[in-house]
Amino acid sequence: MINANLNSDFRLLREKASLSISEVALLIGKSDRTVRRYEAKNGSGTEPPRLVLEALRQAAIERCVCEQDRDSAFRFVDLFAGIGGLRIPFEGIGGQCVFTSEWDRFSRQTYAANFSDDENHEFAGDIRPYAEAPNLMPEHDVLLAGFPCQPFSIAGVSKKNSLGRPHGFLCDTQGTLFYDLAKVIKHHKPLAFLLENVKNLKRHDGGKTFATIMHVLEEELGYDVHTRVISSHPWVPQKRERIFIVGFRESSKFNFDDLEIPENHQPVLGDILEPKVEDKYTLTPKLWSYLKGYKEKHQKAGNGFGYSIFGSEDVTRTLSARYYKDGSEILVEQKGKRPRRLTPRECARLMGFETPEGYDFKIPVSDTQAYRQFGNAVVVPVVHTVAQTMKPHIDEAVFLRGDRPTQKELLLRQASG
Repeated sequence: MINANLNSDFRLLREKASLSISEVALLIGKSDRTVRRYEAKNGSGTEPPRLVLEALRQAAIERCVCEQDRDSAFRFVDLFAGIGGLRIPFEGIGGQCVFTSEWDRFSRQTYAANFSDDENHEFAGDIRPYAEAPNLMPEHDVLLAGFPCQPFSIAGVSKKNSLGRPHGFLCDTQGTLFYDLAKVIKHHKPLAFLLENVKNLKRHDGGKTFATIMHVLEEELGYDVHTRVISSHPWVPQKRERIFIVGFRESSKFNFDDLEIPENHQPVLGDILEPKVEDKYTLTPKLWSYLKGYKEKHQKAGNGFGYSIFGSEDVTRTLSARYYKDGSEILVEQKGKRPRRLTPRECARLMGFETPEGYDFKIPVSDTQAYRQFGNAVVVPVVHTVAQTMKPHIDEAVFLRGDRPTQKELLLRQASG
């Protein structure tokens, strides 16, 4: 690997890219003679323009990435992992998951059924012991976390500043799961992270929670942080908005404006429905009567509470973890019959864990647990687009660091304690 302080060494970049003089000349649109002058070491060489260096440097990075094998691909940890919605896209861009943490035993069951981890991959439950002793967690380049939002014990960094009171994540966020996450980031200093949460995180406690999170990530941990609320509708037939927080340890050119949002096809519910569904998913007369009465009561009171029915050409509301209770937020229209719930398989498709072309995602748990898991999950194709946008910046960060240990070295470090 090449270190950042050697960026201006033209010959080293050329060799790292495995390009000949003539190939470089063709790449940058110069003559062979000019390229040789760029490489001259006797003090009479011509200084290469910045854009030329950047083009050659990018070629070297791409060459390095293409030659990576599994042991040298970027490594990531999957925290508050759920059923693996963040993991799938980051494996898809070449990453290797080296550690997983998820406390819910049913989610762990689904996760384990869908990922074949080798014996060196640890699957932990509670993250808190690892926050107290972060060295127990493997070294990694990227940290992924769909962390829960909890109220902070002391909110408002600016308020404490005005009162002259001490602040810091050890004070502001103590007792929360973000506190544990911050301790892991502080210890391991990953090159990049991706955090995901509900859209309302920005408004929680009048914005104080989000302000504290950003203060910790940017000011205390020193990361270059970018945020964006993204709707899932361009990818799946569901209106689901989530906030994504991307951070890089060093300043980067990452920009959420570079996201490639699908424009050609607007997905609708009919795209993900199964052709035949068991009768057990149709609402019972008793439940259907209850939901109609509940909605009528709230309509008279001027409230919008109640069930929602969707046809094959519609886009649904957000699938929630409470879907198992009555399915009221997303009922599927059935002509001549009472409406029905989505099946767990349809929920998997609505969340982008699979496509109608095949049953690739395993669901080893009960319907009740499956509904909870998909309702708490991320929309996989949305994360995949974010991961693809992050990929060149992750590759560059790994390339520039130049000191990353091999898999063998990491195993030896772990064995030695």
